[in-house]
Amino acid sequence: MMNVIEFFRNLPKKKCSVCGDEMEEKADCYGNVCDECDHPAR
Repeated sequence: MMNVIEFFRNLPKKKCSVCGDEMEEKADCYGNVCDECDHPAR
């Protein structure tokens, strides 16, 4: 059986649903759009 920490380390990197770039993981973020695509000036 896999250790819980190993399970989360082995998850694929999160990708932006708009541009497809890898996103930086944030502890309290459940969104799927990166900061660049979610910028208010866009």
